[in-house]
Amino acid sequence: MGLKEDFVTKARSEIGYIEGPGDNETKFQKIHAAWCGAFLNWCAKEIGFTKMPNLVYTPTGASAFQGKGAWSNPATAKPELGDIVFFDFPGGQKIDHVGVVVKDNLDGTIVTVEGNTSPDSKPAGNQSNGGEVCLKVRAYKADNKRKLPVYVAGFGRPKW
Repeated sequence: MGLKEDFVTKARSEIGYIEGPGDNETKFQKIHAAWCGAFLNWCAKEIGFTKMPNLVYTPTGASAFQGKGAWSNPATAKPELGDIVFFDFPGGQKIDHVGVVVKDNLDGTIVTVEGNTSPDSKPAGNQSNGGEVCLKVRAYKADNKRKLPVYVAGFGRPKW
């Protein structure tokens, strides 16, 4: 396997991990703060990938990909395994969550692994600070076949 496959495998191996006992308390970081980006940085470190931009503050992570010409907008994106997907959920800051693409469903949706989100069994849960590592299906095209709302702000492609 290559680095991106190892990265996705590592992220998938953490599905079901729940923070705690305190809010935002995880093995992925020392501070108690929103941890979706820290989770992905931890996965990269675990597999020895040192070229991942710092994703702890998601807007800065997105800017790092944009500055390297490794960014694609949802309208023109062709998501691939290992792409970093950035989200902009209502009510939060611009680009307030991040995950990794596991699969493009070829219907305007993707399968992702995300840290610090809520599982689909808790649809009212907080999507950008939900406390669990989850496998999710997210839309990136407005005309997606599943009629899901689009919260994807863009994709960053690491240089694996």
